[in-house]
Amino acid sequence: MPHEYQPAVGEWFKDISGRTFEIVAVDEATVGIQYFDGDLAEVDMDVWFEMDLQSIPEPEDWSGPYDNLGKDDFADSGAGLHPEDWNGPFDEIERDEY
Repeated sequence: MPHEYQPAVGEWFKDISGRTFEIVAVDEATVGIQYFDGDLAEVDMDVWFEMDLQSIPEPEDWSGPYDNLGKDDFADSGAGLHPEDWNGPFDEIERDEY
């Protein structure tokens, strides 16, 4: 069933087969999409408007394309940058003594 959705990067859709995807690129002739499982595809603009689609919100579980990650891979390692530990932007620069 044709639709009127104008393709825009960052928008999420579900197709007739139930696969969810995000629009990752748009130009005059094509729409680049990435399915939730990581597969990439390119659709001609005229085909885009003939697709049977449903607009959906961005999935909360963003791990779909990263099927080889374990549960621990999503945890905070604690090794991140913590700005409260910085006194100033020049703290990490070695200074010559005069």
